[in-house]
Amino acid sequence: MSEKPPPGEPGVAAGSAPDPWKSFRGVMAGTLILEAIVVLLALPVVDAVGGGLSTGSTIYVVGVAVLLVLMAGIQGRSWAIWADLGVQLLLIAGWVVYPGIGFIGLLFTVVWLLLVYLRAEVLRRQKRGLLPGQQPPSD
Repeated sequence: MSEKPPPGEPGVAAGSAPDPWKSFRGVMAGTLILEAIVVLLALPVVDAVGGGLSTGSTIYVVGVAVLLVLMAGIQGRSWAIWADLGVQLLLIAGWVVYPGIGFIGLLFTVVWLLLVYLRAEVLRRQKRGLLPGQQPPSD
């Protein structure tokens, strides 16, 4: 990943100040990896409790998990958080495969909406100069 924040997310003016967007991208990537693990853990549940694993349901669940892992690699893009939120619609549509998959989608949609709020809050504080890295050193 690049050291510079994506367009639309201005960096901190001071060169040595911490970059809040770098850590936020890490949070988003980590959330996607955790989501992929949760989706893969649904495989045995679909097999045991649901109607069993068909070829289509297996491809769907594993495909979504692979997509989530791949999405973790593009979190440096300015549009990544919106794409992450869009992927949740794919998971909610998994209700057709098994309601538990759709529930995972609903649960992580709430998580991603929280991340959208946190992104807006960091951007607001950054524009007002209220982030810890923007504060003058205390004597």
